Amino acid sequence: MEFSVTNIDSDIKKSDCIVIGIFESQQLPKIALKLDKISSRYINDFINRGELEGKLGQTLLLHYIPELPEKRILLIGCGKEKDFKERQYKEIIKKTINILKYRCYIQATYFLTELNVKNRNIYWKVRLAIETIKDTLYTFEQLKSKKIKQHCSLDHIVFSVPNNELIIAKCAIKHGLAIASGIQVAKDLGNLPPNLCNAGYLALRARQLADNFSHNISTVFIDAQQMKDLGMNAYLAVGQGSQNESLMSIISYKGTNESTKIKPIVLIGKGITFDSGGISIKHADNMDEMKYDMCGAASVYGIMLIVAKLQLPLNIIGILTGCENMPDGNSYRPGDVLTTMSGQTVEVLNTDAEGRLVLCDTLTYVKRFEPEIVIDVATLTGACVIALGHHFTGLMANNNTLATELIRASKQADDPAWWLPMTNEFEDQLNSNCADIANVSGRYGGAITAACFLSKFTKQYQWAHLDIAGTAWRTEKDKGATGRPISMLSQFLLNRAGLYKEN
Repeated sequence: MEFSVTNIDSDIKKSDCIVIGIFESQQLPKIALKLDKISSRYINDFINRGELEGKLGQTLLLHYIPELPEKRILLIGCGKEKDFKERQYKEIIKKTINILKYRCYIQATYFLTELNVKNRNIYWKVRLAIETIKDTLYTFEQLKSKKIKQHCSLDHIVFSVPNNELIIAKCAIKHGLAIASGIQVAKDLGNLPPNLCNAGYLALRARQLADNFSHNISTVFIDAQQMKDLGMNAYLAVGQGSQNESLMSIISYKGTNESTKIKPIVLIGKGITFDSGGISIKHADNMDEMKYDMCGAASVYGIMLIVAKLQLPLNIIGILTGCENMPDGNSYRPGDVLTTMSGQTVEVLNTDAEGRLVLCDTLTYVKRFEPEIVIDVATLTGACVIALGHHFTGLMANNNTLATELIRASKQADDPAWWLPMTNEFEDQLNSNCADIANVSGRYGGAITAACFLSKFTKQYQWAHLDIAGTAWRTEKDKGATGRPISMLSQFLLNRAGLYKEN
């Protein structure tokens, strides 16, 4: 689908459908007043008869309009103007695209970007519209023998913006399309079944990314033998019960001149391609959803695609920690003590707390890159879902400035995160009688104690942990990967690159 911007109403004549928002006050916006005048009060007559009250999500599609018989006007209710915020804006974008995709329209002009969303500029409104439209139209049919017929013939959406904001709106389209493409590829990876998407497959996709952007992306792989030589015994223990070999993919993006010596930002994605729980096996209910335990790696892959498309002036290393946690005679056990790459020993009390074992060795490995910051993204704990539901990503960090930056980015991108504390009281819950640290604590504060575990391997650099167990995928009838927290991390990197300006 193509997106473009135009100054106010110059492209109306080319549009098959004109989309206009109406608040409950029923005061017509500028474009609606113009069209109403041309059509001899055709729009006002419908509103005066009560056919559109302006309640949020109400729609009225007008046909055969006087003086504009070849056009359609889609009016959508936006609710009360004082209550119109990000959520309402995204809701009406989603509603309108779901209506238009079943019509035989080729081009639609959106005047919804003229609506006032508190504290949001035209850049945000255009970019979030594109992300929302792409998300609404997303389907995963790669593995179906019979494809569902796609109804959407709409292939061009034009956003109406003022003349003095055309440049920033065009920038928003560029960013929005890149971010949406990263989200889509992350969803596709997350939705693939574990018999297809294993650590080797993630490595294949990483190599393909390097082939497509060979001028500034390179990829190397760390296999099981190399991990053994490096002393990554915790990582290896998790995968030793699986027939699929553990494999870590390292994607390096160089967006700056080599002579500048800018330290890299390292992004680590948890890539457990299936998590049975190992010997501490999970309950059978919904175990199929454990294919989504690699959504952290999928998100990092999506981010690396985005930065390559946008050519961000940063150095970024993305790591996909491919591994599978399965039970067999060679599996690691509750009671085992593992010596990590850092030299610290870990008592395994639960083999279903495997993500932190893979991540702790990876967090030690990345010290060689002398990173500016490190951010890990992981579907780490059910406790985070209990604490924050499916709405907020959990954020914990060893640096307040970094945490503040990420929270700001989450708000800018409307991809919510919540900053949770890490204190010594939580660290004490990880004490072990026979090792330096246990891999789980008691029942309480599980998301935080998991972060405290990881923090013991991050003393040499600034680090943040994003627990996406509640936000990486949807369950039940809408089951599928979401691509979160790609929007937040993309915004964070745009901010770091100095390419985003708020109001």
